[in-house]
Parts: sequence; C-alpha cells; structure tokens
Amino acid sequence: MKALVFALCFVGLSTGATAQTLALKGPTGQTATVSVADLASLPRVSFAFDSHGETHVYEGPLLIDVLAKVGTPTGKAIHGPEMADAVLVKAQDGYQVVFGLAELDPGTRPNRIILADKADGAPLGGKDGAFKVVAEGDLRPARSARMVSQIEVLRLAAPDVAAAHQH
Repeated sequence: MKALVFALCFVGLSTGATAQTLALKGPTGQTATVSVADLASLPRVSFAFDSHGETHVYEGPLLIDVLAKVGTPTGKAIHGPEMADAVLVKAQDGYQVVFGLAELDPGTRPNRIILADKADGAPLGGKDGAFKVVAEGDLRPARSARMVSQIEVLRLAAPDVAAAHQH
C-alpha cells in the first residue's frame, strides 16, 4: 500500500501538477491566498503577447486589481511614498521579477500588466503553471514570469522621507 501511495505522489509530481493558488502580501503586511476562481470574479482584460517567437492571447485581471485584495493602493491613491513601492513576483522555480507599483496602474502607463490564468482561451498549465504575469509592451518576455506562486508589495520609502515629499 505504501508503494502505491508513493507511486501516485511521484506521478503527480512528474506530470507537472501545479498549485492552483498563489500567496499575496500587501504593503502593510495584509495577506491573502488567491485561487483561479477568485481571479474569475475580477474584471478581465486580454491582449496578444509575443514570447520567444510565438504569439499568444493572454487573459486575466490587471495585476493592480489582484493586489487591491491585500490593501494595495490603486489609481490616484498611488502618489508620494507609494511611488517608491515595489512589487516582487516569485515563481515556483525560484525566478523573480520586480515592478514599480506605479507602473502596474493603467492611470500611469498605457501598457497593461496582468496576472494571466488563460492563454488562447484555455486555462494555463504545463510549463506556465496556473498563473503567469504578462507585461504588455515589453520587448522581450523576461518580466513575464510563469509559475507565479507569490506576489509581495514592498515599501521602500523611509517613513520620514515619504512624509516630507507628499504631493
């Protein structure tokens, strides 16, 4: 019986089974776990993106909308000290990328950054994992992290400096 359980666990690992949730941490330490179903309830966008010579249409909510679930400021609330906030995206394989919080907001820049859960109309899976950050307008896919497992908003501005530079 133990051999059967072990064999089933091994098959699950070798077939590329991926986590269907990811961990979020907001700028004040608020945390949440987000599932594919949670993303389906958010407003969605889609756009074509070229990755290594192949173009796919990725779909998902704006990353800024996902981060709002953990108290991350959005829109006009991104000003002053929030302009120094960074968003760290971590993947299951150890890959990491960083975005400035302001660049995630569509009021700051025209290109969108989404947390994709679909490509070409089908759920993500395989080498992409369940979640992939896709940065529209990037000339190469280096910041489009696949197999995303955790996203954290980091406060980089020192409190005394931030207070002195309120706009």
